Order: sequence, then structure tokens, then C-alpha cells
Amino acid sequence: MNPFNVLFSASTCGAYVPGINSTDIPDDVIEIPQGYWISLLQQLAVTPKMIGVSATNGYPILVDPPPPSPDAAADAERAWRTAQLAATDGLVARDRDELEDGGGTTLTTEQYAQLQAYRRDLRDWPQGSFFPFSEHRPVAPGWLIAAI
Repeated sequence: MNPFNVLFSASTCGAYVPGINSTDIPDDVIEIPQGYWISLLQQLAVTPKMIGVSATNGYPILVDPPPPSPDAAADAERAWRTAQLAATDGLVARDRDELEDGGGTTLTTEQYAQLQAYRRDLRDWPQGSFFPFSEHRPVAPGWLIAAI
């Protein structure tokens, strides 16, 4: 084996280096040029892919990951929704505090109504027919990003 190459196992989709992994190298490893492996890792760092195995030569390749399970997708979207509600809690609290103080408010009446409508849409979204598809998330008012 060339000391600059890497051993790749199709069964584990893992890379092994004999000097490091001396006792736990699977039987199905093949020798991969180190440059190829490094290039694969560099691509993996900047793409939403995962390592798979080429059916023709057993080399590692980048493949699309399987879609998340329905439960995992729902959990991820609920987490996103909870984060959006938390991110806007401060705006609601500040506006209410400013009203109680009797002074002016940072948000206009229209902005506050839009904010509350957005928050209501966020709370109702999991019961909608398009949940948990992220392309159907409630849309924040255009001014909100600058206000947070």
C-alpha cells in the first residue's frame, strides 16, 4: 500500500489508515488515493451530501441523503417554529411594556398587528395541511428581520 493512500470500506462508508486503525480495519477495504479522499471531504464540507459507494468500483462518492422521516421533518419544523416565536417574544413584551408606561411604542399599531398575526400563523401552522413542508412556512412581515 502506498503510505499516502487511504483505505475505504463500503460496509462502513469509513476511511481507515493502517498506522492509526491497525486492529479495526474491515475486511472489505479498498485502497483510495489520498488526494481523491481529501477532494471528497472538501466537497462534503460545502454540499448537503453524504458519502455513498459507487456500484461500479466501490469507491466512495457523494450522494444525496435520504429525506428525513415524517416525524423527523415535523420535529425540525416545530423547532424552527419555536425559535421564531422565541425570537419575537421580546418585541411583543417591549411593545406591551411601552404601552403600560403610557409613552409611545417602538412598533406602529399596524406592525404590532402584523407581528401578532405572524405569531398566530406560527402557532397554527402544525395543524395545517402543508405541515411540515418548509416551503410552506408562515412568512414573516418584511420589516421584522431589521427589528429583531
